[in-house]
Amino acid sequence: MKPPPFQYHRPSSVGAALALLAEHQDEAKVLAGGQSLIPLLSMRLAAPNRLIDINSLSELGYVRAEPGGVRIGALARHTDVLQRAEHPMLAETLPNIAHATIRNRGTSVGSIVHADPAAELPAVLSLLDGSVTVRSTRGERVIAAGQLFAGPLESTIGPDELATSAFFPIPAGRCGTAFLELARRHGDYALCGVAISVTLDDDLHIAAARAGYLSMAGTPVVLDLTAAIAGRGYDTDLSAAGDLAADRLAPEPDLHASAEYRRQLARTLTARAASRAARRAAEGPVAA
Repeated sequence: MKPPPFQYHRPSSVGAALALLAEHQDEAKVLAGGQSLIPLLSMRLAAPNRLIDINSLSELGYVRAEPGGVRIGALARHTDVLQRAEHPMLAETLPNIAHATIRNRGTSVGSIVHADPAAELPAVLSLLDGSVTVRSTRGERVIAAGQLFAGPLESTIGPDELATSAFFPIPAGRCGTAFLELARRHGDYALCGVAISVTLDDDLHIAAARAGYLSMAGTPVVLDLTAAIAGRGYDTDLSAAGDLAADRLAPEPDLHASAEYRRQLARTLTARAASRAARRAAEGPVAA
């Protein structure tokens, strides 16, 4: 199918883009990488009257280290982030996103604000307590990941606001991270995915553990798993973390998998990811 008719705008500055959004609001969509929006247009699941193409805004194509983490501009492609961001969880997560062709074009911030509950980066941002910065003609505000996702393909970003960057904190202390997912085929949306962080104390016993899940609900789910494995050695059996996750998660069945199958995947992937993250925390340097 072909997209429905729309008016096309390609602003040459962030200010011009914000002015267009302020003027047209609910009838406009922002086009960055387009790897999610264009298929929706082609299937006529989205029909905006206007497209605001921000690909001329090269000042938003940055990836840079900041105190405590990495900031990614709205036009940084997945491959840019993978090559330039010194962030262990992003380095492990990004290769799981679709295929190389899509990663070459798709933007990391665009993937986040698209708010697909089966996407990897919303779950990672939620686990890390990251944030998205948005701008409008009214000013700038920062939205914490916990307040960003309102439902499937729905965020709390206003219709006149442009997401300009996302900030991914790097966990401090003796902390290790891991990301695992399972899909029917490489590049498909995952049936279940888990991003996890495990923090050890000075004796290399587990002090804290958290996990973020994708494809488990209409928004990313973050669970505190500390109660299940606190005090255990980093190289011991951590399957209790998976048991706790399976008890607390309540996925819905769909055409691809039953709820029980997704829950079992969460159990298995959580246990494996927890063990991997704990080993990395023990073996790696202590983060500042």
